[in-house]
Amino acid sequence: MPAQQEDDSSVRRILDHPRGGPTILRIVLGTQLRRLREQRGITREAAGEAIRGSHAKISRLELGRVGCKERDVADLLSLYGVTGEQEREEYLALARQAGTPGWWQKYSDVMSPWFDRLIGLEEAASVIRMYEVQFIPGLLQTEDYARAVMRLGHPRASTEEIERRVRLRSARQAILTKPHRPKLWAVVDEAALQRPLGGPAVMREQIERLLWAAEQPDITLQIAPFAIGGLAAAGGPVTILRFQEPDLPDIVYLEQLTSSLYLEKREEVENYMVVMDRLCATAEPPAMTVEFLERLLSKHKRESR
Repeated sequence: MPAQQEDDSSVRRILDHPRGGPTILRIVLGTQLRRLREQRGITREAAGEAIRGSHAKISRLELGRVGCKERDVADLLSLYGVTGEQEREEYLALARQAGTPGWWQKYSDVMSPWFDRLIGLEEAASVIRMYEVQFIPGLLQTEDYARAVMRLGHPRASTEEIERRVRLRSARQAILTKPHRPKLWAVVDEAALQRPLGGPAVMREQIERLLWAAEQPDITLQIAPFAIGGLAAAGGPVTILRFQEPDLPDIVYLEQLTSSLYLEKREEVENYMVVMDRLCATAEPPAMTVEFLERLLSKHKRESR
């Protein structure tokens, strides 16, 4: 199949993709525009001039970091020699959909600037792998546990702000019950389970939620107990997102206290994939998770009496 037809086919696939949200659509659009530019031997500087911008703007657009106006896409398509009416309309339709705000934008007042991209990537992912050291993964937190986490991380926030953050976290979790839900594979350090965040009653409810998760067909949950010793840790929490669309690379998300980092270069992602594989091989096997959690649950039930 010619390269142009492959690109057009990819655009049509993503437009019909059940997991397609604005974040992933921006990435796909940027990827396709980069391919068109490179096939024509056009520099980023020349492309930037065509849309009255800079090479840096083209770079951000091709990486899916920013949205793109239909006018700019139309000008780039003309520059790249895409003249067919149907082909152009597919690209323009992709640009329109990519510019549609995600449901999470209504929480922008309590959302860190870098966090909206993660939510968009979670919505589109086919597999989400994560390792958590200090806390239960956000996608598996109960409301009371999430509330305790929010109060810890935002000590000066008002009650209303905390509640909005909790509602945002709960809304994120809806991806686990959607028809086209991603597969979630989480490794949780025992430290997160033993730390009595919110008190014994909150932890009891949280462990019950994890027991529910461990029984779900699309969720794999492993515990990394203290007893295993030299854990092949990544130095902090790690999330790796994989997508069904073959044109999209795996993405590593690293969260820190006041910032985050997204890694997309193949070499960097592969390094973290090796670390994640070692974590999964070192942690207790999934078949042992329920037994481990039930022991902890008994402990918290005794303490909450």
